[in-house]
Amino acid sequence: MSKVEESIDVDVPVRVVYDQWTSFERFPEFMEGVEEVRQLDDLHARWKTRIAGLSREFETEIVERVPDERVSWRTSSSNVKHTGTVSLHPIDATHTRVRMTMDFEPTGFAEKAADKLGVLDRMVSGDLRRFKHFVENRGAAPGSADS
Repeated sequence: MSKVEESIDVDVPVRVVYDQWTSFERFPEFMEGVEEVRQLDDLHARWKTRIAGLSREFETEIVERVPDERVSWRTSSSNVKHTGTVSLHPIDATHTRVRMTMDFEPTGFAEKAADKLGVLDRMVSGDLRRFKHFVENRGAAPGSADS
């Protein structure tokens, strides 16, 4: 297993960050390589990704959801193996630290090489930077109390 840990501070309250982060179907708007996320129910989502020319489809299951604190997931399909947590830490009333931790099992030569070269670390870091821009410029998530 390999591990990625990245964090970023965003200039919005924790509630806005949580509402936006749990709008899974919006992930393609800021996550590189994510083509589609379809929410199946409150706990399951179906993902389509294309990273370094490799297309994958898999399902994830939310294993822990604590409003304004964290969301943890794991894959529930056999072709992709990873788990992760996004934790939210209020810095003050209008700033939040977002920390992402992922454990994953690279398969095949290309994924193992990309892992050794730190490709996923850079992708996650870029995704968090794009999320920062996305959430700071959008405000409340669709369907939240503030939208």
